[in-house]
Amino acid sequence: MSTRVLLHAPTVDALERARSNARNLLKDIPDAQIRIIANAQAVKACVEGAEHDCDTYTYLCPNTLRNQDLNAPERFQTLEHGAITALVKLQADNWIYIRA
Repeated sequence: MSTRVLLHAPTVDALERARSNARNLLKDIPDAQIRIIANAQAVKACVEGAEHDCDTYTYLCPNTLRNQDLNAPERFQTLEHGAITALVKLQADNWIYIRA
């Protein structure tokens, strides 16, 4: 089984840490599966920010998108349910949780 890591980013600073953590982890464990789960202020930073190499595995909270009246650019994936539900389900499926 490969290493599966959730990096939770609810703030702009946490998003930057999550992206840095993801890059560092992939250097050491190239086959790691990584998901950056962004909610709250991090979602707006993703939507309004420039493209980033971590965007392909960054997932945006649909509740935050709706509450902040934002649309997700195509380079991001939108979670099926809210961030909290995704975090709970993925941890139950043995993903390692890290609050960035």
